Amino acid sequence: MDLHEYQAKERFRAAGIPVPPGEVATTPAEAEKLAAKYGGAVVVKAQVHSGGRGKAGGVKLAKTPAEARGHAEKILGMQIKGLTVEKVLVTPAENIATEAYVGVLIDRAKQAPTFIVSAAGGIDIETVAKETPEKVRKLAVDPRYGLLPHQAYWLANFLYDDDALIKQATKIISQLYDSFVSSGASMAEINPMITTPSGEVKAIDAKMSIDDNELFRRLEVAAMRDVSAEPPAEAKARAAGLSFVKLDGNVGCCVNGAGLAMATMDLVKYYGGNPANFLDIGGSSNPDKVVAALEIITSDPNVKAILFNIFGGITRCDDVANGIIEAMRRIEIEPPIVIRLTGTNEEIALKILEKAGFPAYTSMDAVVEKAVQLASA
Repeated sequence: MDLHEYQAKERFRAAGIPVPPGEVATTPAEAEKLAAKYGGAVVVKAQVHSGGRGKAGGVKLAKTPAEARGHAEKILGMQIKGLTVEKVLVTPAENIATEAYVGVLIDRAKQAPTFIVSAAGGIDIETVAKETPEKVRKLAVDPRYGLLPHQAYWLANFLYDDDALIKQATKIISQLYDSFVSSGASMAEINPMITTPSGEVKAIDAKMSIDDNELFRRLEVAAMRDVSAEPPAEAKARAAGLSFVKLDGNVGCCVNGAGLAMATMDLVKYYGGNPANFLDIGGSSNPDKVVAALEIITSDPNVKAILFNIFGGITRCDDVANGIIEAMRRIEIEPPIVIRLTGTNEEIALKILEKAGFPAYTSMDAVVEKAVQLASA
């Protein structure tokens, strides 16, 4: 789950990180009022779960409240990478001397939270790491002990030469790790972390992604989820209890079990096709789940064929077959559907589908190859 910038800043403030004040506006009038409240120049920033807001015109400097209103009028309703801006953050502009990057994320290869810091902040850290790796320092944190003081100092010392700045940055880096852990995050970053001409170190931008598996024990973080800012298919899948990830192919996949879903996508690629999604309906044969799965798949205009691959273990194939037929009765589906059912009660399931006019397969290779052919036709 991604947090908006203003939400991530709330988590950072709670950990003691120096973050400038800021409030959210949903109308141009509110943005103007907030700008007048802060006085002086402010920054109006689009709040969407997407990078590249500045390049898209979603971050603007306003010297007057009237100018803030004008920027908000243009930004609200703007599309940034397919997401509609419904909120803007109004925050006082800062006098910036230098910019740095500080981030911590889960490195699955190292099985540890890993810090990445660079004095080249304010731009894509991926570009910096690729083109000038000497400007980046990394540190894997042993989760048994957490980030130790000397490690935080080692990271801060890479960013600054001035002892006063190093001291402030050391504290902020430690606080960022605390916020990362207490939020159940998979990633937290400050980009940029600035210094001011007066010698202060501040976090003027914030980004945080939360591990969905942590939300059940962090209800205050779960309450920050903004469903309206998420792709509709993902929100619908989560509400229906489905595991769904959208991909760029044209073969819609509906499978029971994550392992089988991964194997199905591999086989689609093997036969020359491209999966449109990962979708695991789990062990349920509830028609409502199947309906939701098909609605999600068919909402993607790129899908040219739909592939059901069901292996009945505890799940009975005849229950799944009845669920598929019921789902097809409820909604109109244009792409052709191919079905593979095997396992418990597969003979009964095949008869049910045959009676309803839906041919089915028991061979995984055969059904995947057929789906790829249909998608390519």
